[in-house]
Amino acid sequence: MPRHGVSTRWGHPRFCWKQALKRTSGAPGLGLLWMVLSLGLVLVLLDPMVLWVPARAHPLPAQDHPIRFHGIVPRLQDAFGWRNLTCPVCKGLFTAINFGLKKEPNVARVGSVATKLCKMLNIAPPTVCQSAVQLFEDDMVEVWTRSVLSPSEACGLLLGSTCGHWDIFSSWNISLPAVPKPPPKPPSPPAPGAPVSRVLFLTDLHWDHDYLEGTDPNCADPLCCRRGSGLPPTSQPGAGYWGEYSKCDLPLRTLESLLSGLGPAGPFDMVYWTGDIPAHDVWQQSRRDQLRALTTITDLVRKFLGPVPVYPAVGNHESTPVNGFPPPFIEGNQSSRWLYEAMAKAWEPWLPAEALHTLRIGGFYALSPRPGLRLISLNMNFCSRENFWLLINSTDPAGQLQWLVGELQAAEDRGDKVHIIGHIPPGHCLKSWSWNYYRIVARYENTLAGQFFGHTHVDEFEVFYDEETLSRPLAVAFLAPSATTYISLNPGYRVYLIDGNYTGSSHVVLDHETYILNLTQANAPGAKPQWQLLYKARETYGLPNALPAAWHNLVYRMRDDMRLFQTFWFLYHKGHPPSEPCGAPCRLATLCAQLSARADSPALCRHLVPNGSLPGGQNLWPRPLFC
Repeated sequence: MPRHGVSTRWGHPRFCWKQALKRTSGAPGLGLLWMVLSLGLVLVLLDPMVLWVPARAHPLPAQDHPIRFHGIVPRLQDAFGWRNLTCPVCKGLFTAINFGLKKEPNVARVGSVATKLCKMLNIAPPTVCQSAVQLFEDDMVEVWTRSVLSPSEACGLLLGSTCGHWDIFSSWNISLPAVPKPPPKPPSPPAPGAPVSRVLFLTDLHWDHDYLEGTDPNCADPLCCRRGSGLPPTSQPGAGYWGEYSKCDLPLRTLESLLSGLGPAGPFDMVYWTGDIPAHDVWQQSRRDQLRALTTITDLVRKFLGPVPVYPAVGNHESTPVNGFPPPFIEGNQSSRWLYEAMAKAWEPWLPAEALHTLRIGGFYALSPRPGLRLISLNMNFCSRENFWLLINSTDPAGQLQWLVGELQAAEDRGDKVHIIGHIPPGHCLKSWSWNYYRIVARYENTLAGQFFGHTHVDEFEVFYDEETLSRPLAVAFLAPSATTYISLNPGYRVYLIDGNYTGSSHVVLDHETYILNLTQANAPGAKPQWQLLYKARETYGLPNALPAAWHNLVYRMRDDMRLFQTFWFLYHKGHPPSEPCGAPCRLATLCAQLSARADSPALCRHLVPNGSLPGGQNLWPRPLFC
């Protein structure tokens, strides 16, 4: 099987399809296209003929933030002659643009300009540019016309801070109740023989209904191994029957194999399922496609899990355009009601009426799966750096964090414990959202018994610390690996062992197990898929327990023990690590990410290396972008 390298931007491998496209076809992916649409809005009232002037194509670098143009702007200044654009003229221009779009937004014209720009800058293959712009253009014009950028912000973006201030994601704070925080009380180990629950955790299934064995796994499009990918060169093998080590998602048969082969890992008391159901063909998805994926995979899970209760969370790929999750104040056809209503209908057998009510409003909910335990499913798209609707207002979208505080306070008052599930991990969110969440976790450390996320496709964790010193580990979020192969991974799933269902249970994670399908073996002639236990966390890492301090200590043990880190690196990639070695910068940045449950917070890694800097002066921050 061909093996493909993993992006190591900032020395830290990440599985975002934007980096994947840059890595495999020489240009970044479609996540930049909505940014190009914004630029198209600027260019459309400049000189439309400028796009017909021959200019050298400039490949765009992968960005750590979807609206940071700093690496692009100088190239655009050269290409379009913006070097002589003065600050007063710029502000006057954007005033006119905002006025003109509010008066009569011309979606088709903006889309045409953005498509030409996408092709000119080699952001994606021409057909992908055309399809993606058509998919994104209506929403992007709507966002812009709601005054996302003031003239000062736009010109600060283009010309620098001397012309204006570019920070539309301003700081904000949620309110915590006046109830004093109880003294920290770490959970006691369960008594010998106490019940233990097994919780199946599924995430990032990414079913590709167009997957086709034998097709090119290294095509020019952002997603391959599918109808339209073409045949591989004669010297290269085509996509495998069960999946492929490349920028490919899974055929339905592999997901059926996963679910039908769960027997040795069970039985399960319940299932946590944190989204990303559709494939990564985000440039051509329709609502019909997304709903087909939702209902098909939901039916499949129900078929094989039977009476076991399943508790889902919303992924960033469930919507179309991808990452587009408007807050509830956006109404009409552009709202997310079409998706939430379909989820409520599909998941009604698993969720009570109280959960379905808030699911329909904002894609989040709370319920009590057993006495003494409250489960909270968050819509992490309201913290996403890629959710362009948050450009309108990113202050606690949908009031979700304030709602979370209310749920946690009520649980504390009752003496209940809480599990939180969600798709995007909190350390990868917009800074204010992430810091507020961190503050909430610190306040309710005695109540929060577990946090479970996906999204990164790899096997990792995030440690939370006390806010006063950032030295006492008080919580840990587990980031489980994906079911999909995207990118260059084995398929996998996770099982959590939880303090069980009895009076006085702590409901904390006691251990976890990861299972994979070795694609090299499964795709061999005449072979059948064999899902196998990859490792058990406590046994493999020599952990005394699975509490936050143990994971904190593991990071520092891996810093000083290269052999232990290499074990982690192998398991991090579900038994299929990249061929490139992980040197000192890669290792330190990877370890830093395990300590960083708060976005853009270098202090969390200050003890790993002096001043948070890597050898050669490379800084551990900003942290990279995720899928």
